[in-house]
Amino acid sequence: MQKNTEKLYKIAFTLALITIFYNILEGIVSTYFGYEDETLALFGFGIDSFIEVISGLGIAHMIIRIKNNPESNRDQFEKTALKITGASFYLLVVGLVSTSIYNIVIGHKPETTFWGIIISSLSILTMGFLVIAKKYVGKKLNSQPIISDANCTKVCLYMSIILLLSSGIYAVFKIPYIDSIGTLGLAWFAFNEGKECFEKAKSDKMCCCDDCH
Repeated sequence: MQKNTEKLYKIAFTLALITIFYNILEGIVSTYFGYEDETLALFGFGIDSFIEVISGLGIAHMIIRIKNNPESNRDQFEKTALKITGASFYLLVVGLVSTSIYNIVIGHKPETTFWGIIISSLSILTMGFLVIAKKYVGKKLNSQPIISDANCTKVCLYMSIILLLSSGIYAVFKIPYIDSIGTLGLAWFAFNEGKECFEKAKSDKMCCCDDCH
């Protein structure tokens, strides 16, 4: 039984590492093509990925903590990670909303949203896998923190869907401002994530997304 539990915690930690390194890669690629193709939605999606790396470090630390002491409360490292993540999300929201409004006013359109479609599709597959895998491990360990992390990952999945929709609609119909509308959708999720991070940093609850379903 102990050996199986150790194995499950190793899997949980590996999933956390996959989340971190995938978000680093996704952030680099998304911000590069977002800038090159002048698509704010893709660029903002990439910045969000970098912020998720900070959150992922807190989650990896959390897994080590609960492995050593399942009944322990969130420690200072995790609370600090949540505060930094929350502040970063709020800054992202300000940048995305203000730039979206500016793009709408000047009538800016992306050069292409091809890479937005490719990257968001890969992200949906990856995040979908991570949600299922994290939930499986969390239920096997009867660990609410790991299940809550899976629910946090769902938000990344939803944001990927928004990027895919806005990129796909623009690619097919060339509807003006759809890139900015998609960006505002990303900003809405980022705002809620930031708010939850600050709320949970003030408590000993398990994760920044305890209330996600």
